[in-house]
Amino acid sequence: MRKGILGTAGRPRLTVFRSSKHIYAQLIDDSTGVTLAAASSASPSVRSGLGYGGNVKAAQAVGKQLAEAAKAKGIGTVAFDRGHYRYHGRVKALADAAREGGLQF
Repeated sequence: MRKGILGTAGRPRLTVFRSSKHIYAQLIDDSTGVTLAAASSASPSVRSGLGYGGNVKAAQAVGKQLAEAAKAKGIGTVAFDRGHYRYHGRVKALADAAREGGLQF
């Protein structure tokens, strides 16, 4: 999946990693190899409102936090990279929350 998706400074790649306990998302500019913004359910700002970081509610909170961080940096469009994960459950919840936060992909 990742082979066909490249992020640029104008349209970074939104990549998702999920473990059994947490979910992580990053905006990456592949042309320079720099992470522009990141959010995770392990961060203190998200973790304080959640009891557990490995569910759909946590994924929604991470998606909203990532969208806010992207808007603060002036990023409006991204290329979604779900990796090898299916597009359902936590991955879909994160993507939907990022869309509601204002990101387009």
